[in-house]
Amino acid sequence: MRPQLSIIALLCGALAACSGSPAKPAAPAQPARDAAAGASITGRVVFDGEVAPAREIRLDADPQCLSIANGELRRAEDLLVGDANGAQNVFVYVKQGLPAQTYSAPPEPVVLDQQKCRYVPRVLGIQVDQPLTIRNSDPLLHTVRGEGTVNERFNVATPIRGMEVNRVFRAREVMVPIACDMHPWMRAYVGVLDHPFFDVTGPSGRFSITGLPPGTYIIEFWHERLGTQTQEVDVSAGEAKDVTFTYSLS
Repeated sequence: MRPQLSIIALLCGALAACSGSPAKPAAPAQPARDAAAGASITGRVVFDGEVAPAREIRLDADPQCLSIANGELRRAEDLLVGDANGAQNVFVYVKQGLPAQTYSAPPEPVVLDQQKCRYVPRVLGIQVDQPLTIRNSDPLLHTVRGEGTVNERFNVATPIRGMEVNRVFRAREVMVPIACDMHPWMRAYVGVLDHPFFDVTGPSGRFSITGLPPGTYIIEFWHERLGTQTQEVDVSAGEAKDVTFTYSLS
């Protein structure tokens, strides 16, 4: 059953939210990271163990979703295994070890799309004060429910194809879940950081964090089902270090 929603209230919220939170005065520009001069930490995240086939999502709960899927078999995306047991949608970031410094947020927005009744991408990273644009590419009603515990919560409707909701997160938070009240299988997760040293693994499980000053870092790996793990990594000036991290499924 769909939750009982006050569509009028949600539409009013959508109109208010489209403009996003009031912008803060622009911070002084910081020098751009020099990926060539800095150190880098790259590698793979893999699953160790037998992964059961993902469960099928019954899109016929909403005939409009079934129609725009055009016969595509939709499976749950909370545990995706790619090439050579690569772990997809793992948020990898520097948790500790960075020198005390302010990193200005990029002005370009990060885009989260409501596309064929799913959020694309499912996992993404963004900096504090960087714009987030949430777009509805479907010809049907979705909602955008932000479930942050540090950042302000929100819930607005996106009833029109092409409609965009703009938000700005004001505090570091790993992770902010994003949901849709109309379609409970639609989930996304946003990692909000006060620095740019993060990545999200693709189907191969690869990640790359570049432009780091030399030092000892705690790298955290976040996965929506398997939780968080950390690994300590040392890098010297200009060093390129490759690591492998394994999630056990036993």
